[in-house]
Amino acid sequence: MNRFLYIILFLATLLFSCKSENNKPIVTQDKKPKNILFIAVDDLRPELNFYGAKHIISPNLNKLASESLVFNRAYCNIPVCGASRASILTGMRPTRNRFIDYSTRADVDVPFATSLPKFLKQNGYTTRSNGKIYHQIDDDSLAWDAIWFPDGNIRNYQLKKNIEENGNANLAVAGATAFEMAEVNDTAYFDGKIAQKGIAELKLLKNEKKPFFLALGFMKPHLPFTAPKKYWDLYDRNEIELPQSYVQPETTPSEAFHNFGELRNYGNIPKSGEIPDDLAKELIHGYYACVSYVDAQIGLVLDELKRLDLEDDTIVVLWGDHGWNLGDHKLWCKHVTFETALRTPLLLKVPGKTSGQTTDAITEYIDIYPSIAELVDIENVPKTVQGKSFVPLLKGEKSSKDWAVSKFKDAVTYIKGDLFYTEWIKDDGTAYARMLFDHSTDSLELDNLAEKPEYHQKVNLLSKELRQNWGKDFLNK
Repeated sequence: MNRFLYIILFLATLLFSCKSENNKPIVTQDKKPKNILFIAVDDLRPELNFYGAKHIISPNLNKLASESLVFNRAYCNIPVCGASRASILTGMRPTRNRFIDYSTRADVDVPFATSLPKFLKQNGYTTRSNGKIYHQIDDDSLAWDAIWFPDGNIRNYQLKKNIEENGNANLAVAGATAFEMAEVNDTAYFDGKIAQKGIAELKLLKNEKKPFFLALGFMKPHLPFTAPKKYWDLYDRNEIELPQSYVQPETTPSEAFHNFGELRNYGNIPKSGEIPDDLAKELIHGYYACVSYVDAQIGLVLDELKRLDLEDDTIVVLWGDHGWNLGDHKLWCKHVTFETALRTPLLLKVPGKTSGQTTDAITEYIDIYPSIAELVDIENVPKTVQGKSFVPLLKGEKSSKDWAVSKFKDAVTYIKGDLFYTEWIKDDGTAYARMLFDHSTDSLELDNLAEKPEYHQKVNLLSKELRQNWGKDFLNK
């Protein structure tokens, strides 16, 4: 063999056999892994066209869904933003004493864990956080090459009255309203700024030799429902109806309900009692307006991804951090274990592999971490990750796991098939209240079966399975 040719072949073999610290091939310019665009939408419930809600105007999410695998049965593991985000990004289940509320920090609760962004960074990715990814902006700071959040008041009012009344408080005070309809441009509010920052980041990242993990965390439709007037104008208040489940049945344990204090912080909301129907419809109107507003911002980012010829090289994951109650069970906000607070929108777009498919496989949010790792061909996922990859669903295979576990405070819910079973437990794991719904006959969760004699055997079986699947460290201090 020609000596020169032999040297070239030797060097090529050496190059491709080089390994990184985790025993994976080092990223080269010739074979760069897929980029990841990771889009979080705060308080987004699956009330969208591709989930059957034809009244919502969200053309950009519809288009993304037509190019994605749509998860019909995705569930958050805890229905409160800080804890849910920490759980998603670490791939770890909440326990009785871990990932508790909105103020949760992953780097405090599980400082030993390697988060998804840190794992990707260790494997050659550029990682950037923009907007609300973790609830605490500087949480898990070493996982990111850069963290950005827009300047200004977190509640982001534009009308003079609301600005004066809200001041710089993180919660509404002194009469600030739970919604705002202002004649302003999209960039007047945070999500417009986050979209523009995302577009600028894509332009910078396009020419990098390394793949990127770009996380964009949009703020709406989180309270307050503040959005430019043109998005409010998309909906007719007269056509808005209260939900069918606008009732609290006596058979449902009282523990299942709360006083939705998150909403009552606002000055135009009664401090107790039911929300008047007209105000309830105004709140629903504001939520819808915010969904359409954030849809437009996401559309701008996805359009830029395509314009930059990055679309075919980028996996897109879009998720809401939990569900949300819009008067369902006469509740508002999250913080419960009804399906309205646990079921979430989840879209996965993989170039060349997804084109509007849907799956009814029960999926937990802790499954996102190992799925992304598999999609970009990175092995040795940390042992702390408790989720299971859903990538086999892309190949048309059935999921080998047909259950999910979610919890909030004392309530722990086991989802299996059409059954939603919840126990309220004490520190030692014993139950003091229960509820069971069969979605095949009661999708609105109005008929609690748990205390009916004919269901006692089923309740005992579900209770046993719940304890088998909630995680071996669930009751640990």
